[in-house]
Amino acid sequence: MKRKTIAYAIGVVLAFGLLAGCGNNSSQSTENEKKSDTNTEEETAGNKAATDFEIWLTTELHCDFYDEMQALWNEENPDKQIKLTYSVLPYEDMHNKLLIALQAGTGAPDMADIELGKFANFLKGEPQLVSLNDAIAQYKDNVVQSRLDIYTKDDNCYGLDFHVGASMTYYNAEILEEAGVDYTQIKTWDDFHEAGRTVLEKTGKPMCTVDTGNDPFFLMPFLAQQGGGLLKEDGTNNVNSPEMIKTLTFLQEMLDDGTAVVSPGGSHQCEEYWGFMNEGGSASAMMPMWYMGRFTDYMPDLSGKIIIAPNPVWEEGQDRSVGLGGTGTAVTVQCENQELAAEFLAFAKLSEEGAVREYTILGFDPMRSDVWDMDEVKKADTKYTKYFKNNPFEALLEVKDEIPAITVGENFPDVVSAMNTKVMYRAFEEKEDPAVVCSEEAASLK
Repeated sequence: MKRKTIAYAIGVVLAFGLLAGCGNNSSQSTENEKKSDTNTEEETAGNKAATDFEIWLTTELHCDFYDEMQALWNEENPDKQIKLTYSVLPYEDMHNKLLIALQAGTGAPDMADIELGKFANFLKGEPQLVSLNDAIAQYKDNVVQSRLDIYTKDDNCYGLDFHVGASMTYYNAEILEEAGVDYTQIKTWDDFHEAGRTVLEKTGKPMCTVDTGNDPFFLMPFLAQQGGGLLKEDGTNNVNSPEMIKTLTFLQEMLDDGTAVVSPGGSHQCEEYWGFMNEGGSASAMMPMWYMGRFTDYMPDLSGKIIIAPNPVWEEGQDRSVGLGGTGTAVTVQCENQELAAEFLAFAKLSEEGAVREYTILGFDPMRSDVWDMDEVKKADTKYTKYFKNNPFEALLEVKDEIPAITVGENFPDVVSAMNTKVMYRAFEEKEDPAVVCSEEAASLK
């Protein structure tokens, strides 16, 4: 496909909190415009001229998915042909430029991929995005509802994700076998900690790692299982909560006895950490299903050694997963053919065909849960089924009814920023009293 470099000027600098979700490539420094080559502008026999749509995004891999879905759409809808043009921009630039264009009332694309950590900024006041309710109605019965809820305001859904983002625990089977630990017997976080003591004694390696400044993904299962989160149900910050204090205290205890260590580079999303894990540095990692791609792409030496399993819980009977991260694709109010754009977007993200390709092309756990046990998915010959020791969808099916949504709202970006820059660093690097840290940082957010 033809690509050409284009330059944009951004006249206003905005400060937002960062949630490093799936597809966020902060190292990307160029902007690319790519036009789909699956259509021509000329009318084909029996077909109407294609409608042009421009999409802004931050991850070029998503173009491959959209190309595939565009071809399927045009095949099934000869009277509603579409042609997509992509602009791939750096993460911060895209979100800033999009927000400015929507506020100005001109210059926005027809559709855009908006990362979950930024999405709340686009729902403030009167959203300049199009309600997708009508377009998704035919698919809702088969979709994980919590993944629609996180992009919803006043009963209107404004974004569609690529995945569920179910949190899982990735175990290094080689390390556990050396220590004589059976991961299937790890039911609770106390079991997890005790297994960590055995692993440390037998192998000299930690059971897990904790982040100090990039994103709070690994914390979310601990919070959600207690009914907590970064925000309260009313959308205010929930940093100074019993659930947060209990979680930080537990992980501090693991750091103190060596069963946990701070993630090299401070994050599960950096080269230092990937190198550490690739060399067998830790026995596990708690991250969403979309993190599978990090293993396959950046930790090749662990191929055949990693088992994906549901998370431990505080008390048996609690949910063993939670939906994390995400990119909500939206239709802007500046789109001239909003109904057609919404129909295509729903088809791409929520149809059976789209759900299968969300896994086979992107390596994601689709929002449409009825495809999880389809042979076309479970037996697909992908790099993921070749890499992991067990089939990823075996673990996903175990927690099919245990994937609640996190609470998001207008304060979400600010709270995430506080977690990234202050709370986790103070708790895990400085080893400060979690109760003090949570109290002070919650007060500063107010």
